[in-house]
Amino acid sequence: MQKKNVFASILVFFVGFMALAQEDLPPPEAMNGPPVPIGAPIDSNIVILLVVGLGFGVYKSYQYSRRNA
Repeated sequence: MQKKNVFASILVFFVGFMALAQEDLPPPEAMNGPPVPIGAPIDSNIVILLVVGLGFGVYKSYQYSRRNA
């Protein structure tokens, strides 16, 4: 157990050290062109995919409840 704690402490230390060693990004004015918007656009294809996923989840939940009842 103590070896796991030491390993976890060393891992956290080095991950933090690596995060601090990263270079800063240049300011947006220095980049060429307008800034890119953050995130993915939500259009009708994403909405359809979400509806299909929700329907499949409800269907599998219904099947699971019928099998264990």
